[in-house]
Amino acid sequence: MSFIRRLCLVYAVILLGAAAINYIPGLTDDAGLAFGIFALDPFDDALHLVSAIWAFLAGLINNRSARTFLILFGAAYLGDGIFGIFTGWGYLDFGIFTNEALGMDWSFQRIMANVPHIGLGFVALVSGIAARRA
Repeated sequence: MSFIRRLCLVYAVILLGAAAINYIPGLTDDAGLAFGIFALDPFDDALHLVSAIWAFLAGLINNRSARTFLILFGAAYLGDGIFGIFTGWGYLDFGIFTNEALGMDWSFQRIMANVPHIGLGFVALVSGIAARRA
């Protein structure tokens, strides 16, 4: 199995973990914030679950599917994280369409709330682009 296919399977596990955060006792505080930083709602959980299934299937099918997942997922998640820094909301959960922009903020909480999408998106996008065409 190629590196990019294994990477997709790793992403599937990570995304399943993200979908499960709200349901693991002790990971959310009294305000419903995961790790005291960000809130995940059922729509976010569903988005993470669907992304996990996509990553899993892409990793099982072939290199082309894996590369396609990594590029598309990576671009979408990286962009979502960048939008989160600049506006306070992402677009994958339609937050930028349903909430007033909060403006750019370099606070610890805003950075930490968006680092998962920026990091996962960047690694996926670079890996997908760097992979040889299958």
